[in-house]
Amino acid sequence: MLSPLRLRTAALLFVICPPFFAQTVQSFRTTADLSDALKQQPSVTFSRRAPVAPLVIEVDDTQRFQTMEGFGISMVEGSTWLLHDRIPPAMSQQIMTRLFDPRQGIGLSFVRLPIGSTDLSRDHYSYDDIPAGQQDPSLAHFSTAHDDASVFPIMREALQLNPAITVMATPWSAPAWMKTSGSMTGGSLREDAMSIFAQYLVRSLESFKKNGIPVKYLSVQNEPLHETEDFPGSLMLADQQTLLIGSYLGPDLRRAGLNTEVLAYDHNWDHPEYPIEILSDPAASQFVAGSALHCYGGDPGAQSVIHQKFPDKGIWMTECSGGTWQKENPLAVTTHLLIDSTRNWAKAVALWGVILDNDHNPHAGGCGTCRGLVTVNLKEQPTTVTYTGDFYALAQASKFAHPGAVRINSSSLGRQSLESVAFQNTDGSIVLLVFNNRPDTTEFDITWSGNSFRTSLPAQSLATYIWPRRREPKT
Repeated sequence: MLSPLRLRTAALLFVICPPFFAQTVQSFRTTADLSDALKQQPSVTFSRRAPVAPLVIEVDDTQRFQTMEGFGISMVEGSTWLLHDRIPPAMSQQIMTRLFDPRQGIGLSFVRLPIGSTDLSRDHYSYDDIPAGQQDPSLAHFSTAHDDASVFPIMREALQLNPAITVMATPWSAPAWMKTSGSMTGGSLREDAMSIFAQYLVRSLESFKKNGIPVKYLSVQNEPLHETEDFPGSLMLADQQTLLIGSYLGPDLRRAGLNTEVLAYDHNWDHPEYPIEILSDPAASQFVAGSALHCYGGDPGAQSVIHQKFPDKGIWMTECSGGTWQKENPLAVTTHLLIDSTRNWAKAVALWGVILDNDHNPHAGGCGTCRGLVTVNLKEQPTTVTYTGDFYALAQASKFAHPGAVRINSSSLGRQSLESVAFQNTDGSIVLLVFNNRPDTTEFDITWSGNSFRTSLPAQSLATYIWPRRREPKT
């Protein structure tokens, strides 16, 4: 039996040095050649030891940043046609489950839904197409019936598989009759059509809602600084977008009783002054949740420039595509996007087309060399399905870091070494992504809360490490 003095001493030591409760760490790995593809590795355990490896990644869940809404794709009409009409129903269901189901699949949870056609559509269309030279200011011919065929059914299936999906809507072009070009391609929105276009967007959101697709966010123009030549698009300068949102669209959304918030810009990193101009305008900014960015120009540090000026507004990475023009491995390309975007405040990361065939189709102008998350080879019988490195990069994040997770601090050692990003889920579990940029298998230590473990990662490979919240001692 312990003496009273020894009991008091033991109690004091318990307070100063609480007992260690070993945390078991699960890990999953994808290698550059996909020989390991989201493959579970043997579990390891944290121990009370100082790290001794020359490379150390420190995770600190006391430093907290943005709340995540998810990882995902754009649900383009060409992809929904492939899923709904061109491949066997059982294969389509299998693909959809693998994409969106949080348990049986990777749980993609952010979907950008076009309003009308894009370059990854089978043809050009809006929701109010009328003969050339005519006008429809009352929107008497407005109809979303075109998308009843495949877009809406596939979207509803995605939402059924994962009700936590956040939907963002975006038009690539206003109807041709509203534009200076009189065409879905090129030109810009006429000044006298602003109020009509705002109503067109509201009608689109209302129709989506009636079709079981609630929209949380809306951008008013995809890539507004790109005046397209052969696919739907419009030039829309920042002052015009500011006026449209502040004077027309924002008030119309409120009058319609819609809770949809606007995302400014929706274009490349290289012009952060564009969303900054909109967010600086009192009339427009009250309707704007933040800024949407693309990856095709500039660098992700632009997101932090915007965040520093407007820390109460969010950042979303809403489009980036892989394609034949890229020299780097697809896994590496998308992993760098994930890490760089989220470390620069992105609340979501969405890639471009979800599924294309082996000839990069369907597309109607624009990108004929884009790469989807999924490739179907329609020339083979039976049809074959391939999941790309982009899919597995997204999977390593979306499967484990869920909507509502908060990004926490982790050390990232640079583009020539180990890069990382970490999140804490709402259940307290911690998710750490590590990518090895080095040319050989690399050993390193991971430390957290005074504990560490040793692991290794092959060259150009991505791993996700997951461990639960710290268990409290029983009283």
